[in-house]
Amino acid sequence: MLDNLLKGIFDSNFTTVITLSDFLLCIGVSLVLGLLLAESYMYKTRYTRSFVVTLALLPAVVCVVIMMVNGNIGTGVAVAGAFGLVRFRSAPGTAKEICALFLAMGTGLIAGMGYLGFAFLFTVILCAVFVLYNRLRFGTRKDTAIYKTLSVTIPEDLDYSDVFEDIFAAYTSEHELERVKTTNMGSLFRLTYQITLRDPKKEKEMIDQFRCRNGNLEITVSRQETTAAEL
Repeated sequence: MLDNLLKGIFDSNFTTVITLSDFLLCIGVSLVLGLLLAESYMYKTRYTRSFVVTLALLPAVVCVVIMMVNGNIGTGVAVAGAFGLVRFRSAPGTAKEICALFLAMGTGLIAGMGYLGFAFLFTVILCAVFVLYNRLRFGTRKDTAIYKTLSVTIPEDLDYSDVFEDIFAAYTSEHELERVKTTNMGSLFRLTYQITLRDPKKEKEMIDQFRCRNGNLEITVSRQETTAAEL
């Protein structure tokens, strides 16, 4: 009776039916590997609850999809199209999040094809490397203290094209005007620069020079960030 319930209404003699024990085994292994992936991602990484829950469940979802495809090329093409639609309706994430999602999908694919040992080995190796890179802070930008974002407010009658060139030459090795914005009903300009300091210890001295030049209006210096969309 149970075997009849688990059969598809479109099954034929040429279709291989997955047994209940194999189905539960693959699902269980995928859930365990998903938890391992989620725990590895949370190690020294800022994350949201929704993302880690998704990461823990994604291998099981992909595993079930692959088991249901079961060699059917037409169904496989349809599944690929469905995944493409889901991707285009989702917000873009960071490179680390995308890598984690691909890792979870890869785990689910291997488990869904029945290679549970390879799925476990793949997950353990990749998670160990993931944790190791996070612990070693691999890829961290060196000398982050010298890369700054500078915002300077100046009066409208001050020509901003080269008014600060001598200050930049004295305190920075590189500078680039990134944005110009009018404020206070057009009576002020707010200039945003990406700069590289020659000596981070002279940051206050540089700010004092800008204050003398812009009439002691607002100045903001912050750490230079890369945007989330950059990979």
